[in-house]
Amino acid sequence: MSLDQNAYLGREPLGKLLRSFSVPCVLSLLVSSLYNIVDQIFIGNSELGYLGNAATGVAFPLIMISLAFAWCVGDGSAAYLSLCQGRGDTQRAHHCVGSGITVLFCAGVLLSAAGLIWQEPLLRLFGASDATITMAMEYLTILLWVLPLYMLSNLTNGIIRADGNPKYAMAATIAGAGVNLILDPIFIFALHWGIKGAAWATVLGQLVSFFLNSLYLRRPKTFRLEKASFLPHWKVFWAAVQLGISTFITQISVVVVALVCNVMLFHYGTLSVYGPDIPISVISIETKVFTIVINLVVGVVLGGQPILGYNYGARRYDRVRGAYRLILRLTLAVGVVSTLIFELCPQIIIGIFGQGDPLYWEFATMTFRIFLSLVTFTCFIKMTSIFFQAVGAPVKATAASLIRDLLCFVPLAVLLPRRFGIQGILFAAPAADLIAMVVATALTMGFFRQLNAQEARPQALEETPSVIRPSHPGPIVTIARQHGTAGKAIGRQVAQALGVACYDKELAALAARESGLHREFLDHLEGPVEDRLHDLYLSTTVAHHGILAQAEIIRKIADAGSCVLVGRAADYVLRDRADVVSVFLHAPKDDRVRKIMEMYGDNADQAAGHLKRSDAARGAYYKRISGGVWEDARNYTLCLDASSGVDTTAEAILAYLQLKE
Repeated sequence: MSLDQNAYLGREPLGKLLRSFSVPCVLSLLVSSLYNIVDQIFIGNSELGYLGNAATGVAFPLIMISLAFAWCVGDGSAAYLSLCQGRGDTQRAHHCVGSGITVLFCAGVLLSAAGLIWQEPLLRLFGASDATITMAMEYLTILLWVLPLYMLSNLTNGIIRADGNPKYAMAATIAGAGVNLILDPIFIFALHWGIKGAAWATVLGQLVSFFLNSLYLRRPKTFRLEKASFLPHWKVFWAAVQLGISTFITQISVVVVALVCNVMLFHYGTLSVYGPDIPISVISIETKVFTIVINLVVGVVLGGQPILGYNYGARRYDRVRGAYRLILRLTLAVGVVSTLIFELCPQIIIGIFGQGDPLYWEFATMTFRIFLSLVTFTCFIKMTSIFFQAVGAPVKATAASLIRDLLCFVPLAVLLPRRFGIQGILFAAPAADLIAMVVATALTMGFFRQLNAQEARPQALEETPSVIRPSHPGPIVTIARQHGTAGKAIGRQVAQALGVACYDKELAALAARESGLHREFLDHLEGPVEDRLHDLYLSTTVAHHGILAQAEIIRKIADAGSCVLVGRAADYVLRDRADVVSVFLHAPKDDRVRKIMEMYGDNADQAAGHLKRSDAARGAYYKRISGGVWEDARNYTLCLDASSGVDTTAEAILAYLQLKE
């Protein structure tokens, strides 16, 4: 990776950038939606009618659970593969992909077996009635036999995109959806296979996508799979999975919402004139239509992520605001147009999915007009969540993502029907949208106020030289250190004795100059914050830019000759070089607390807290870039207790270098 390869994100017109990134995302997500919607269109227009759609609707939560696992491993592996590409780590790259394939396949087999064994009670739990249970079991049984391969197809599709071939990934998805689209009418209408025909059309489409994705993995661009790749490498696998946890949480929240909705609709539908099957059939249709609307928004915002992340890291806040306004306008346009359609002519949308009796039409019209009445707010909430992920605010992103579904809709869907009957479930959605909209707006306004304050704050003068100084062949010493071990002073003393440069803060200054990112932002990557929050922060788009920029400048400095590098996981970045001596400095906690008190004037409690946060942040940074444990002695050439003082520790490092010669 070249340090300036992303610089165009700070120069090119925002509209042009957003189009180039968002259009492929939108198309890919819309094609993916076809898998979920095509079956219901053909089923609804067949002799199965709305009961057939209700049967597929109660099978939906189990499929979404499998996708939660698939997307967690897939998104995590794709993000980890991108990190491996940035640091030139081909070894971990193929272990990441191979381990993900093996573990996910085993998980798919277990999920499939569990679904087959406990199929009827699960479908009853998800809202199947006596009228739909047989069809639901016929449909789900066929899907479950191919479930492991369907999960792998979703995993490998993400890997292909991360490998730099999003067009192939989209083509594989389109091919599968096309097969499903062609076979549905043949199997359902021509061969009269009913709901089994819909299931077979779906799984054959899934198999086509799986085959094409698997074919690509024979010759990927950035890694090579071997037999050993498929032996689970747990350290790498868990590091990758952690990057996909947010996807898993979001997807599971969708499952919870669908499950609660089906259960409540079944219960209160039984007590109403509509019965249990009409409400579940209608809500199943609504969910698929709603997914298309949301995928339009998600595609736009995901396309904007690299633009937002880079410009936020470069402190080009005018471009952050400009990109946000563009994305907001597109989001609101999608929401407003969708609302007008759902309010003014819901029958057109409903009619696409087949006909029904007067009660079916009554409930379907009511559902679209009430349940989706504030879909514009829903679009804004989803956009806000992804926006915060892009600019390095993961806590805000999580809050915006979960508050609508888990904290608002689920409780309201349980409580409101007690007073308003089945209509209470429908009103739960706009009520949740309204509450979550207020929260998302408040979070957004707070973020931009903070942005304005940062922009108005006078910038410190750049005092750190930002040039790579000429050197000569010799040892490259990397120093990782616990806070309070005087690692900077020790590094400078070693460098002075060797007659070479010592790089500490200079690393961030150099990376800032050559990447276009801002020095203050790069300094913050290893800053002292809470461990849990730092882990979340380092998983965001903007932090990803900074981590790769600093790793690349470390390689450039090392290529210039002998030097001393302090911090920034330099030992891992340069692990393949024979001329590197990696040092880890530690000391007893009491000794480090005392030194921090002397340096900063803190009391004992303040110093201990500062020490804990700094060490946690350094550990999180090291883990994010390497997947390893920062304080593990096996990662280093030399581990020293620095409590003996700066001079003694520096002399020990120099003595080792002499022995090594």
